[in-house]
Amino acid sequence: MKPLLKQVLTSASTVFHGKDRELELMLCCLLARGHLLIEDIPGMGKTTLAKTLARLLGLKFNRVQFTNDLLPTDILGFSIFSETEKRMVFQPGPLFSEMVLGDELNRASPKTQSACLQAMEEREITVDGLTHPLPAVFLLIATQNPKDSSGTQLLPDSQLDRFLMRIPLGYPDLESERKLLEDGVGSDRRSVRILNLEPVLDTSKLLEMQEQAAQATASPALIDYILRLVRESRLGGEGLSPRAGLDLLRASKSRAFLHGRDFVIPEDVQAVAHPVMNHRISDVTGLMAHVPVD
Repeated sequence: MKPLLKQVLTSASTVFHGKDRELELMLCCLLARGHLLIEDIPGMGKTTLAKTLARLLGLKFNRVQFTNDLLPTDILGFSIFSETEKRMVFQPGPLFSEMVLGDELNRASPKTQSACLQAMEEREITVDGLTHPLPAVFLLIATQNPKDSSGTQLLPDSQLDRFLMRIPLGYPDLESERKLLEDGVGSDRRSVRILNLEPVLDTSKLLEMQEQAAQATASPALIDYILRLVRESRLGGEGLSPRAGLDLLRASKSRAFLHGRDFVIPEDVQAVAHPVMNHRISDVTGLMAHVPVD
C-alpha cells in the first residue's frame, strides 16, 4: 500500500475503530474523484468519519444539515449588490468546499436535492446565469437513514447514479465497541482528537495522486470483464448505466493505486463492485456470481 495513504488509514483508525474496509473504500472513492453516499442509522459515526478524513487529507470541510425547508440558494450561494463595487457580487454557499458532508440529503425537497446535480457531475455551479467553478478537489459525502421514512424524499435515480459508491457503516465489532467505551470518547473529546490529528496530505499532493490513480492500466481482458458485468445487468430490464461502468473502472484503478500497483486486476473490480453498484441494481451478489473472470 502507498505509504502516505497507509498513514492516512492508520491515523483514521485511531479515531474510527474497526472500519478499515470502509475507510479504504472512502479513500478509493476520493482518489477516483467520486461522491459517496453513506446509508445507515443515526449514531454510527458518519460525521466523525468525514471530519477525520478531511483533517488527514488537509481538505476544507463544510457540513450542511438538509431539511425540508432548505432552499437551493442556502447551499449554492446567491448574488448581492455591493455598494463599494457598484455591482452584483456572488456569495458562495457551503457547497464551495473541498469536502462537503450533506447530512440526511433525502430530507430536502426534490428542488434542493436537484441543486446538487450540476455540482456533482460538472464540478461547477450556475447562479443567475453565471457559472462558478468548484474547488479542484470536490467530494460530496451524503448520508441518509434507510429506516426512517418520515419527512424524507426518495433520492431520484438521476442523483443516485451520480454517487460513485454507497456504503453502510454497520455496527462495530465487539472489540471496537469495547475500545469506544473504554476510551469514553464523547462528542467534545472526539472533536479534540480529530483536531489533534496531523494532516498527512495537502490539496496539491491529493490532486497528484488522483491523476496517478487515473493513469493505472486496465488490460483489454479487464475491460471485457467490466463490460460483461454491465451488459449482464441489463438482461432483465433496466441495468447499469454507462456512467456506472466508468465508475467501476475508475474505482478499480483507484484501488490498484492504493495498493501500490499501476495496473488493475480482477480482485480490484470485485473489491469495489458492491459499493459501486448496490444503489443502481438490486442483486449485485447474483450478478458477480453469474459473471466469471476469464
